[in-house]
Amino acid sequence: MKEISIDQLNGFTIGHDVNQSGATGCTVILSPKGAVAGVDVRGGAPGTRETDLLRSENLVEQVHAVFFAGGSAFGLQAAGGVMHVLEEEGIGFNTDGGIVPIVPGAILYDLMTEKSAKPDADMGRRAAQKALIASSVQQGNIGAGIGAAVGKCLGMNYAMKGGFGHYAVQIGDLQVGAAVVNSFGDIINPHTGERIAGAYDKKERRFLKTEELLIKQIHQAKTNRFSNNTSLAAVMTNAKLQKAEANKLASIAHDGFARTMRPSHTLVDGDTIFMMSTNQVRADLNSLSFLVTHVIEQAVINAVTSAESLGQLPAYKDIKKE
Repeated sequence: MKEISIDQLNGFTIGHDVNQSGATGCTVILSPKGAVAGVDVRGGAPGTRETDLLRSENLVEQVHAVFFAGGSAFGLQAAGGVMHVLEEEGIGFNTDGGIVPIVPGAILYDLMTEKSAKPDADMGRRAAQKALIASSVQQGNIGAGIGAAVGKCLGMNYAMKGGFGHYAVQIGDLQVGAAVVNSFGDIINPHTGERIAGAYDKKERRFLKTEELLIKQIHQAKTNRFSNNTSLAAVMTNAKLQKAEANKLASIAHDGFARTMRPSHTLVDGDTIFMMSTNQVRADLNSLSFLVTHVIEQAVINAVTSAESLGQLPAYKDIKKE
């Protein structure tokens, strides 16, 4: 198994658009020839689009793009721009009324004030156009990750910067990669046990450990007072998959969240993972289930370690220097 760059994944390209001053953005993963797709939505506060299409019993087998956006529910508007770009390029299903691209996606909460910027169709269009030109290899404060934060149990005063991260591997002809963003809980490197981001006391320069904070709050009437979280991911591969298998692998991939985020899948999270395949290379599904978890883990770590501080949110890079 060798690590490869995310732009080496055949059949997929990634594009971003950001509003730097508004600290929000959009990320688009294109699969122009179509990808067999599945999804698994967990946590109690999801924000998604077109995920019902991906249920194993439903008709649609392929998608042409997946998008992630900030802006909470407002960010779902970005899908319209992605669809228009694909329609212009002739990418989608042929119908009597013209081309219809299939573009599922999910949003995260990055609204800092009532006047916060929100992704719209134009932002989705620009991200998709960039993905058509070349696949981005940027990580950290880019795309949907620019406004991402982690460790929000005590609110933004104790949170840290999250971001967009990716990781990919190749074994023979088989390729598997993942792209991820955001979380409510703390981020743990499962290989070392190191806590690399999360609820953090900037004055005392120490992690507060979200699990312990939640235990202390167990008798409070309301512990979900900061319900502004969602961890989003897409796993991309060229493995041969049926739609039901893609859905099962999306479910298994959540183990990557559980191993790196403490806690994960809470009532205030909207954790969502898409599985996308160009359906070309035969692979053992048990082996593939390990790989999808592995690339999610590494992408989460890369998202946090690549992030830059933003406003009051310190980044991993900052506390590593202390």
